[in-house]
Amino acid sequence: MNFASDNAGPMHPKVLAAITAANEGYAMPYGNDPIMDEVRDRIRVTFEAPEAAVYLVATGTAANALALATYTDPWQTIFAHRVSHVEEDECGAPEFYAGGAKMTLVEGNSAKMDPDSLRQTIQRTGQKDVHSVQRGPVTITQATEVGTVYSLDEIRQITDIAGEYGLKTHLDGARFANACATLGCSAAEMTWKAGVDMVSFGGTKNGCAGVEAVILFDPDKAWEFELRRKRGAHLFSKHRYLSAQMQAYMTDDLWLELGAKANANMARLAAGLASVAGAEIPDAPQANMIFAHLPRAAHRRAMAAGAQYYMFPMDASLEGPDDELIRCRMVCDWSKTSEEIDQMISTLRG
Repeated sequence: MNFASDNAGPMHPKVLAAITAANEGYAMPYGNDPIMDEVRDRIRVTFEAPEAAVYLVATGTAANALALATYTDPWQTIFAHRVSHVEEDECGAPEFYAGGAKMTLVEGNSAKMDPDSLRQTIQRTGQKDVHSVQRGPVTITQATEVGTVYSLDEIRQITDIAGEYGLKTHLDGARFANACATLGCSAAEMTWKAGVDMVSFGGTKNGCAGVEAVILFDPDKAWEFELRRKRGAHLFSKHRYLSAQMQAYMTDDLWLELGAKANANMARLAAGLASVAGAEIPDAPQANMIFAHLPRAAHRRAMAAGAQYYMFPMDASLEGPDDELIRCRMVCDWSKTSEEIDQMISTLRG
């Protein structure tokens, strides 16, 4: 019963088969393999962006940090939500790859950037001429770090404000497929049609071994990104194994199918968690992740049965009053079975 992270899940068989197929013979390195040509075309079709620059890296941190660095000067700041992924989980990588740029944090409920807060924060930035850090890009996490999802209108509000000040917007889409499935929209509608300039399109959390696409809707930045990727040590020599994963992921919209399946698994889990005596769920999950407050006794039963998930704080003790609520995070991926989910709920109920 592993609900710790979608990073813990297996590859989809089609992705594994694609890697095996790509292993035959020789292929040119560094993204010059023929599979990458197909991947680039498929992503452009999916995003309805025939001129977009498309690149692959192996990690979400690299995708986010390199994309943001391409649009951020060292004397600028990146505007991000206080609990955005780039702030909470990137170990300062965006600042590092941008040559020491700053991160300015914006408030908002449910881990979603509040438009008024963003506007006020931008207005306060860069007001002291040469003595002040200058305004840089805006980044949003979709789906968010607490499992909520920006609506298309909410994305447009953010990008409109950024545009008023001449700023670019980045979408951190480590769970892009989950958000797209939730909204029932196209990849284009959730990105450039809503004003987004660059996207980190995740595959690792959704059935791939380790591949993320960086999509720049402004091809004028392509060469700079290529240089940054190489200089940052994220250009794979045997690139075909990245290409093969993304090829399978994009074929017949497998990416969207797996995202929808993970969401459905979470919906089943969330319904079960709500039936645990004493449980409290502040925010209903909109994607494949949930934060719930469960009695210590329920956690004790789950951990004794070998369940894996995160409690917050992470050093929370299993010793103490049975009915005291402890916050936890659980995540479902595409591979979860109904039997495993039901077993988890049954264990928590006792």
